[in-house]
Amino acid sequence: MKQTLKTSFLLLLTAALCSCGMAEPEPGPDGGNGNPAADDERETIGATIICTQVDPLDKILPDQKTFTESEEPALAAKGETVSYQFVLRSSYPLTEVRIEAEPLSDGSTSIDPGFTAFVGYVGVDPESYSPLPSKDKIVSATGYYPDPLIEDGPRDARPSENLPVWISYDIPDDAQAGSYSAEIRITGKKNGQDFLIRKTVSAEIYPVCLPEQSLLIYHWINGHLDYLNGGETPTGQRYWDLLSLEVRKAADYGQNVFMVQPINDCIFSKDGSGYSNPSTRFTFDFSEFDRRVEIMVNEGKAKRIIGQHIAYRLGGWYDAFGVQVPYSPSVAIEFDGTAKNFLDQFFPALYSHLKEKGWDRIYWQHIGDEPGTQESAETYNQIASYLKTLVPEMKILEANHSTKEVCENIDAIAPLLDRLDTDWSFYKSQQDAGKELWFYTCMEPVGDYANRFIEQPLIQTRILHWINYRYGLTGYLHWGLDSWRTLDWEHARIDWGGTPAGDSWIIYPAYNKVLSSIRYEAMRDGIDDYGLLRLLETKNPEKAQQLAEGTVMDFNSYDSRIPAFRERRKMLLDALCE
Repeated sequence: MKQTLKTSFLLLLTAALCSCGMAEPEPGPDGGNGNPAADDERETIGATIICTQVDPLDKILPDQKTFTESEEPALAAKGETVSYQFVLRSSYPLTEVRIEAEPLSDGSTSIDPGFTAFVGYVGVDPESYSPLPSKDKIVSATGYYPDPLIEDGPRDARPSENLPVWISYDIPDDAQAGSYSAEIRITGKKNGQDFLIRKTVSAEIYPVCLPEQSLLIYHWINGHLDYLNGGETPTGQRYWDLLSLEVRKAADYGQNVFMVQPINDCIFSKDGSGYSNPSTRFTFDFSEFDRRVEIMVNEGKAKRIIGQHIAYRLGGWYDAFGVQVPYSPSVAIEFDGTAKNFLDQFFPALYSHLKEKGWDRIYWQHIGDEPGTQESAETYNQIASYLKTLVPEMKILEANHSTKEVCENIDAIAPLLDRLDTDWSFYKSQQDAGKELWFYTCMEPVGDYANRFIEQPLIQTRILHWINYRYGLTGYLHWGLDSWRTLDWEHARIDWGGTPAGDSWIIYPAYNKVLSSIRYEAMRDGIDDYGLLRLLETKNPEKAQQLAEGTVMDFNSYDSRIPAFRERRKMLLDALCE
């Protein structure tokens, strides 16, 4: 990587021409001479546009004026995705910009592009920055940051506004190892005149195949499907079609754990007595529940499905838990005889149904979200232990602030990353005792801890899963895959729902379409990094740990330098070939 001299020279030249009043002629739609502009003419015009290849881990702010050039080949194992990023900038308006990517080729075989996209910008309200920023925080003077990957074109850019473009290739598992290259063509109009820019990208495919994913990745799909349906609540088959669309996108980016809704999707009937009568008898129809599970299993390739929480606070966040019971006028009722009557009937019936469908081996259950305070811990333990007496085989996964008080009944412990740090010896003892140990992030932790906030360097989202490897953690959980707050995310500063910007979602809604983001790309690549580190562990465990420790020195201390990260990635791939 190097600071491009050409970029700086062209910026100075453009400024000089503008200061001398040397405006370009206003051509017609045919290029100004009655005939379509030839490629060499279009390329001459294009040469006056800055088009710099930059690392895909580099966040390009909309008003950024200098760029770190990166033209090195992308290095990848078979089964990975390689991505390229270019940034266009001109002192004149750019309109109708399009991207055309040729296949990557080694001269005998070709790999078609996965997709091409423009990197869009989203606004961050001043109230949406994390309350304790990282020392590595990226500061945007405009309040806008790059994130969504917009596959629809063409796109426009105002004078002196950056327009980043993105090209990805999915490397097949059976690809031939070797050196590949592809031509990228970027076309459009500059001040109304056609331009063409040709660039070449390259890749080095190693004779190593990415192993089957073992890391468990779990984002909550929050069901805001109206944002994929023009703001209208989808019903009937339309609902299931849009849910399938979102699940497929999540699976494409490494998610293999999905939440299902055993109570909300169940169709209940009762014998006529009130819900509060401890002798009320319920019957259960699981057909709607089955429909959701089948989508997660078939479309999402789920390795695990997690039952939605059955316990909710009776008051504020620090109050006791109650139990969700059908026909109740409130979200939850106290854990009493009425609640036990429902649980006594529902969970044995559910588990029997799961066994019939062959899903009992992958089904786990949430009890209540983030237990930890004294009252919530006490009622959490009561409900969880009661469930264990009803269905001893059912395992519990929980995200929690403080696990010491509730860990006895939890089979997969998922503390916040900073809690994992401050109580590592305790959590490690739980792991050594045979429990799964995960971690999660949400609106916390802040400060120098890795997370997926918009204001953080992209590399810190990627190395979340280097943390998984560094500390032997089984999975990663986040609550906000799609908790969208606005349809107008391209043109307005966003209300992120009271959480730091980027916390509420990592994908973007469009009509009948789910868009990725550069953060989601980085997270997927981090999952692949984890897989390669695990693969190296089978050959050279000391080397694998050395590479991980060089990137993640501690829970909140990382080497965030992009060149250093790329060098370690190369060392990882080289070591796999030894």
